[in-house]
Amino acid sequence: MINDSANTSGILPKLLLPYQMRWVEDASRFKIGMWSRQTGKSFATACEAVLDCQSRPGQLWVCLSAGERQAFEWLRKARQWSDAVSLACEGYEELADVKDARKSKAEIAFANGSRILAIPANPDTARGYSANLVLDEFAIHENSFDIWAAIYPSISNPLSGEKRLRIVSTPKGMGNKFADLWHKNDLYSRHKVTIEDARAEGLPVNVEELRLAADDADIFAQEYMCEFLDTSGVLLSYELLQSCTMPETVLQDDGKSDLYIGMDIGRSHDLSAIVTLAEYGGTFHLTDLRILDKMPFADQLEELCALARPARVRKCCIDATGIGAMLAEEARRKLGGKVEAVQFTAKTKGDMYAALRRSFEDKTIRIPPDRELREDLHAVMKKVSSEGTVSYSATRSADGHSDRASALALATRAATRHGVYIPPRSFGTKTDYRRRRIGR
Repeated sequence: MINDSANTSGILPKLLLPYQMRWVEDASRFKIGMWSRQTGKSFATACEAVLDCQSRPGQLWVCLSAGERQAFEWLRKARQWSDAVSLACEGYEELADVKDARKSKAEIAFANGSRILAIPANPDTARGYSANLVLDEFAIHENSFDIWAAIYPSISNPLSGEKRLRIVSTPKGMGNKFADLWHKNDLYSRHKVTIEDARAEGLPVNVEELRLAADDADIFAQEYMCEFLDTSGVLLSYELLQSCTMPETVLQDDGKSDLYIGMDIGRSHDLSAIVTLAEYGGTFHLTDLRILDKMPFADQLEELCALARPARVRKCCIDATGIGAMLAEEARRKLGGKVEAVQFTAKTKGDMYAALRRSFEDKTIRIPPDRELREDLHAVMKKVSSEGTVSYSATRSADGHSDRASALALATRAATRHGVYIPPRSFGTKTDYRRRRIGR
């Protein structure tokens, strides 16, 4: 609840944006906020805690943050608010246990007996309080389910008066308690603020510049548009795949459209796969998928050449990594400049899979309802190392190593001219999807 003196003095409207005001004014006992990064969620939660301490003597607010630095930073925002509304603080100090940084805490004590504590979150430090709670950036708390089990009873003692619970975070995938509460618990008053919402309500930010500088659709979607990724590393979610899936009866080749081919090479353990995309008004339809199962390289080459010789095949990208180098070289000799031999390096895979992802996001690609293809595409994982290096991989199974996905990424490379983005245009006529398994 907002303190009347703070309201009438006009302090809050000057310091808070409308979406932050709505949060502070919402007196619900249970509140959960899913906000974009850098939109002031800690500033708003700190404001509410300070104003409540001002208006209700003897209150205790405890903020659990992801780490010690974040806990102290949140409390500094609370101190800024106490200064802004001219509260009398008996003391403000940071108390650190040098033997165990996890038990560090910072505290503000007010003249009316109210206190605010900030502590780094772990199941041990979360116990032992009867207090109003703020769970700051809860999605990134380590062991969030254990922390929840330890801290939730802090608000449930009826003898200490009704306690309030505030949970705020930017999403971080589905495997945490924040995602669980957001999706499954209707008791909470919900506040969602994307970066575009914040800009519309006065946050001075260049959203398009942020999007371009992020250079990663997943990062921008999660950190700024508050989207839950089905797993933090999946390149293509089932939802995204389904949005670009069309019936096989619609995918019929008209015999006139430009074609683009991608071939992933396998032999002993992996499959070889050939994907053909047909272009219709800037949209690429997967019209032919061939699996070459343990087929000799000479036969694989003939299969590829038969597909790629027609003049309307504009380009063919072939996996030239390792055992594929000789086949790619021979294909280039037979088919000429329409063949590009692609070495699978971190950069080329990054370019290919980023282009593939963009094609699905912008609906410039259409695939058939092929279960094996769908599972191959969904199995590709994007991994980011501690140094920031991005890599792509898939678990090897009895049915290959996401070879269909690699072939489609190569075909997309061929169709999009080395990953250069082609904006979506209208649909054209139908194409003809054919799926074949050749060999064993």
